[in-house]
Amino acid sequence: MKVLANDGVSQSGITALEEKGYEVLTTTVAQEQLADFINKNNISVLLVRSATKVRKELIDQCSGLKIIGRGGVGMDNIDVDYARAQGIQVINTPAASSASVAELVFAHLYGGVRFLYDANRNMPLEGDSKFKELKKAYAGGVELKGKTLGILGFGRIGQATAKIALGIGMKVIFYDPYLDSASVAISFFDGQSVSFDLIGVTKEEVLQTADFITVHVPAQKDYVIGAQEFNIMKPGVGIVNAARGGVIDEVALIDALEENKISFAGLDVFESEPKPEIKILMHPKISLTPHIGAATQEAQNRIGEELATQIIAILS
Repeated sequence: MKVLANDGVSQSGITALEEKGYEVLTTTVAQEQLADFINKNNISVLLVRSATKVRKELIDQCSGLKIIGRGGVGMDNIDVDYARAQGIQVINTPAASSASVAELVFAHLYGGVRFLYDANRNMPLEGDSKFKELKKAYAGGVELKGKTLGILGFGRIGQATAKIALGIGMKVIFYDPYLDSASVAISFFDGQSVSFDLIGVTKEEVLQTADFITVHVPAQKDYVIGAQEFNIMKPGVGIVNAARGGVIDEVALIDALEENKISFAGLDVFESEPKPEIKILMHPKISLTPHIGAATQEAQNRIGEELATQIIAILS
């Protein structure tokens, strides 16, 4: 039986599948050629990440597919309900990348409060000629410890982000329409752990009281944060989106940055991905990464192994 990992899969995942007799192909096939490739090569399992789209048209053309797997959490690039209605199993790996995404959120937060996003642009250009001026320009940083982090969406990734925040001494508040409370356990290297019982608040309370806001929700039809939401935030708030492009209104974000309502933004995802708007890419107050939240070696190994385990269990 053949598996096509069109957006790649870790070697540990490949090994686990091959040990059970599956043939794993890692050829990256262009979207318009994908159906033909799947049919000609008798592919039974299609594995994707965020790049490949698995829509109704592709599903209809590939009657031999038994499993569609998404390496990651969100499955907005797959017509999940339609695939399942055709008898195809659809799987994902919701827990595998939580820690990696949470760490990237804090990379953006730490870089934001110390102006690294701007310093790393200007030091190569002017560090030798305007060192004292740059030192003065970036001397007004703040600490995250003691500040309030507001989390919109408190699933696995939101809770993983909360663990880091609590661990460095931040206060955490969260809003999740499906979750009123949560117990968050922080584990340490020596086997000790400590638990925090957190009670959810309203979305408005998060927006009005948080010093920093991070968004962890699936793809939405409407913006989670737009002009109205920016208007009720505290002046100088920092905001991070490592969830999905389109949950933050990027036009309203630019306006809020220009008006100094927002001190900085960290974006790993974009409305017009994979071609982010030039105003976003060039803005001096935005920290940018190219959708790499789950792109750590550890997360990719976990994703590959978890996919392999599910595939073997389904088809055995």
